[in-house]
Amino acid sequence: MHVVQVPRRFVRSDWGGTETVILETSKSLMALGHHTEIYCPRALSNQDHEMIDGVSVTRFGYVYPYWGLSAAARAQMDRKGGNLFSFPLMRGLQRFPDLDLIHLHTGKRLGAIGRYVAAKRKLPYVISLHGGVYDVPSGEAQTWTAPARGTVEWGKVLGWWVGARRVLDDAAAIICVGRKELEEAQRRHPRQTVVHLPNGVDARRFSGGDGAGFRARRGIPADAFVILVVGRIDPQKNQLLAVRLLAELQREKPRAHLVLVGPVTSADYDLSLAKEISALGLDAHVTLIRGLETSDPELVNAYHGADLFLLPSVHEPFGIVILEAWAAGLPVAASNVGGVPSFVSDGENGCLFPSGDLAALVGVVRELRSEEHTSELQSLTN
Repeated sequence: MHVVQVPRRFVRSDWGGTETVILETSKSLMALGHHTEIYCPRALSNQDHEMIDGVSVTRFGYVYPYWGLSAAARAQMDRKGGNLFSFPLMRGLQRFPDLDLIHLHTGKRLGAIGRYVAAKRKLPYVISLHGGVYDVPSGEAQTWTAPARGTVEWGKVLGWWVGARRVLDDAAAIICVGRKELEEAQRRHPRQTVVHLPNGVDARRFSGGDGAGFRARRGIPADAFVILVVGRIDPQKNQLLAVRLLAELQREKPRAHLVLVGPVTSADYDLSLAKEISALGLDAHVTLIRGLETSDPELVNAYHGADLFLLPSVHEPFGIVILEAWAAGLPVAASNVGGVPSFVSDGENGCLFPSGDLAALVGVVRELRSEEHTSELQSLTN
């Protein structure tokens, strides 16, 4: 079988859970004897073609169909939420030899290109929802369109042409990574095949790492209590809550240290995060690593250099980083949002707290630290 995966972008420098799933799915299909490639726009990359972990990635030119769009606005839309269109990608899909299936990881105009080509070639297509359709707060969705404010959109005719409003209606299957999105998709598309396929990670990769070396290289005290947050520097991920948690814990012993790892998808949020860290006098107690590629061994080392993994997101369709933390043997505290409660049971395999509730989070972390201290004492006396 010949399969083409179509995401909105696919670059090592701006990686997230969606990219991990697409890559691992492609590698698994290839291991089963299927031919799989990734076709996507050239967003955030200047390479037309490259191999990533043995998977072919081909990128195509694209446009944002808005008059008056600035270069800065275009760059922001590249990172998050831009509703683009690509004639070259359409031609690539039309010419792909012996194509059997198109697997979309995006909707809107780009996803509709996959729908259009599938209809023309009389092929099936499926679409995976990674949390960007039904499980998004309205305030978050508004940030996606903010860069286009003040422009004139001329792309609606393109959306009409390729059937942007029918991408989900005509799919052979809708695949949801999160339970919440699954339930909403089933409600809105009762005649469609809608399935729940939760994310996974290569647990072996995260099972061993150089935690002590990571601390030494980053200047983190060996005796510090290290809290790790891995995710895009973005309002959705709510690293500001982690910073305020750190301020609350600084009066306690051992002193806490916060490690934030992730690419910047919101420059304004990155600036506000840096200002908050400085305003609270925490510069020496925060390690901020922007743009660490997911293939870098230092990411695994970061997990092994931490004492606690924190996911403070405002919304989260799944939370694949929790699986990575578990594979590294870390306890987990996470916001009780989106798909997280579908696999994290509070008090059993993790601790959940209401999103944005600093007091509740402080209580959770203090309890976990107390349990860790008790476990250390027990190990010393046994």
